[in-house]
Amino acid sequence: MSEGLQSNPGKELVRTVEGVDYLRIPIKTHLITKEHNMKDVVDQYAREKMQPGDILFISEKAVACTQNRAIPMEDIKPRKLAVTLSKYVTKTPHGIGLGIPETMEMALRECGVVRILFAAFCSVIGKLLGKKGWFYIVAGPKARGIDGPTHGTIPPYDHYVVLTPDDPPKVARELAAHLGHPVAIVDINDLGANILGFSEKEPSMHMLERILGDNPLGQSSESTPMGIIRKAEQAS
Repeated sequence: MSEGLQSNPGKELVRTVEGVDYLRIPIKTHLITKEHNMKDVVDQYAREKMQPGDILFISEKAVACTQNRAIPMEDIKPRKLAVTLSKYVTKTPHGIGLGIPETMEMALRECGVVRILFAAFCSVIGKLLGKKGWFYIVAGPKARGIDGPTHGTIPPYDHYVVLTPDDPPKVARELAAHLGHPVAIVDINDLGANILGFSEKEPSMHMLERILGDNPLGQSSESTPMGIIRKAEQAS
């Protein structure tokens, strides 16, 4: 079934959802930057690997980089509010989120000061009630999707802040029309999956989140910012 197909180190190739086995086949690419067009990248690395029934999923970070949404740390000048708010963000082994002044500054720019302050207020209330995650629920996907430099991030993005891509549903539709296969733009990490845009109505985005929930990709030394979802029974 999966002969010749390999997963990333430490990742599972197959995930079972509702009794169905799905392959999540990582695709290795070159370093994607603002100089590249995602349609060309898809043509170069994914097109010949696709089979009928496959779904191509692409990291939102890769899409954002092609849209010039990756910003060098030295080009970001955090205001005092960003410095203060970032001190209260919980940092985890899975990423710093808005826990440094530079990423918080970009959240303020992307989402607006009022929304971020209200999210911070809700976060305080949530903690008093023993609830977590209220900040990002209120701040929204633009704040949740901001990536700061972390250990293992492939250079030069280990010194960049990467924002969420512009209009991921539109990007997914355009790439699907170009490729002739369904395309999903995804934000996935070891905490779970969030589908930012999908070209089709079925399967549901919730189903895709379950299929990709353990994060089969790798964007450091693995250089696999995209992959293929394939029902195991369809694999050749």
